[in-house]
Amino acid sequence: MVKIIDGKALAQKKQIALAKKVEALKSSSHIVPGLVVILVGDDPASQVYVKNKEKAALKAGFKSETVRLSSDISEDELVSIVEEYNRDDSIHGILVQLPLPKHINDKRIILTIDPHKDVDGFHPMNTGHLWSGRPIMVPCTPAGIMEMLSEYQIPIEGKHAVIIGRSNIVGKPMAQLLLAQNATVTLTHSKTKNIKEITSQADILIIAIGQGHFVTKDFVKSGAVVIDVGMNRDDNQKLIGDADFEDLKDKVSYITPVPGGVGPMTITMLLEQTYQSAFRSVKNGNN
Repeated sequence: MVKIIDGKALAQKKQIALAKKVEALKSSSHIVPGLVVILVGDDPASQVYVKNKEKAALKAGFKSETVRLSSDISEDELVSIVEEYNRDDSIHGILVQLPLPKHINDKRIILTIDPHKDVDGFHPMNTGHLWSGRPIMVPCTPAGIMEMLSEYQIPIEGKHAVIIGRSNIVGKPMAQLLLAQNATVTLTHSKTKNIKEITSQADILIIAIGQGHFVTKDFVKSGAVVIDVGMNRDDNQKLIGDADFEDLKDKVSYITPVPGGVGPMTITMLLEQTYQSAFRSVKNGNN
């Protein structure tokens, strides 16, 4: 019988433990981990996500700031705001919510963030650390997925993991984290031929392509583990994943639901990395 990987319950458990660590840090060093989220424009999905981040951060005892900016802000103005938070010792994590308006070069903005405060793990310096096997700041969704696999004691070593999607946010860093745990990894994408033949060999299948109910049971082998990163809306505006949960549930061994799967763990790892940044700043005498 299929087991549901409950990301919401795991996130709550991790955030309770994190709140205790935050309290201990405050007691020992009087440092409160500080997170700032910069939101440009009024994308509805981003608004919801940012609100959830702020709520979780405050609940865990963080200093939380949300900077809401007009969509017509200039790139130079946004760079100046990020640089201001780079210099602010009370802020340990800076997150600029993507996507940004088309007139702003997101690569320049990511490069502007201090790598030590880059809690999204997108700065090239952090990408380099990850790919050289010495991760410091890791993209939060792949980090959350690794925590889920660990919590449910799903073996990774020697297993064939297939990822659908090659983004810098999920697909590529996910591949590296799985490689580090001795999985055999295949990355597939929109140009992959015979994708079903490849995905049906997967012991662990991770789907991150943004196409609702793309993966059905003919994509998977019996007993596979399915991790669904997708967040889509169907015709009735109901939130659905990239995997057809109902179609798959009788064929796979583990599956994440949408909502309540990967999403809550992404926020949890963002907070964890902000805490780690604050802890390092105390250790290195930066505060």
